[in-house]
Amino acid sequence: MSKILSMKEAIAAYVQDGDTLYAAGFTHLIPFAAGHEIIRQGKKNLTLARATPDLIYDQMVAAGCAKKVIFSYMGNPGVGSLRIVRTAIEKGQLEWEEYSHFGMITRLQAGASGLPFLPMNQTGATSLEAANPNIKRVTDPYSGGEVITVPALNPDVAIVHVQRADANGNAHLWGIVGEQKEVAFAAKKVILTAEEIVDESVIRSDPNRTMIPGFIVSAVCHVPYAAHPSYAQGYYDRDNEFYLEWDKISADPALTQQYLDEWVFGVENREAYWQKLGAEKHTQLAVPPLMSEAVNYGNY
Repeated sequence: MSKILSMKEAIAAYVQDGDTLYAAGFTHLIPFAAGHEIIRQGKKNLTLARATPDLIYDQMVAAGCAKKVIFSYMGNPGVGSLRIVRTAIEKGQLEWEEYSHFGMITRLQAGASGLPFLPMNQTGATSLEAANPNIKRVTDPYSGGEVITVPALNPDVAIVHVQRADANGNAHLWGIVGEQKEVAFAAKKVILTAEEIVDESVIRSDPNRTMIPGFIVSAVCHVPYAAHPSYAQGYYDRDNEFYLEWDKISADPALTQQYLDEWVFGVENREAYWQKLGAEKHTQLAVPPLMSEAVNYGNY
């Protein structure tokens, strides 16, 4: 049975006020389009979890969608702070939990494994233990030494953007791989957005690239250019100019609201957003093909 829905339908059906939401993707394939649709639909009181919140959570906090953020690094990559999230935390308007990168991934691994927690070796970030009571030390029953434990993270909804998927949600992902697989298995529901919807035979032709299997996916949405201003390996480049521009926009509440009015509420969907960016930006972000070598699967 096809799981294809429009992104508007998928967000309406699977993201509810008060949910814990995890928008996956590390450096690239960040699901900005889904975040914008959540803003347009006025979802509230969300707990936004993500290893690197990036600009999408800055925008969602600015729009009033969030009550809490859970993160392991918070910043505008290569530029500076996430001004809006940081200001909201400092003013006591936003709850927060911080972990190391390894701590966040370990939480997802525990959730994906059906375990209540997992141990990890001590890291250099010992000050996090003072700020986060969920990070606990226990005695290793084998060596008698200490290990750190973190609780499982099982988001109500995970949103994962991929390069291509079939109608059943089996998805290919390549380039920098982050926590997409772990969060998809840990979450209760998974919304998949994809640059391309392809025939099942394309997915089956390269099974080792199938990072997300369809049986854990709730909805599949065809959303080209969904990751802008981040990038999708092999489809379009990172819009570094926008990351610099956002640092200025986010410093001014009036400019932030103007951005949301024009680029989120002012466009109906991602296609309208992409067309609004214009031909010059399309050309700037275009990437030349660089194909991998063929793989022989023999008697598959």
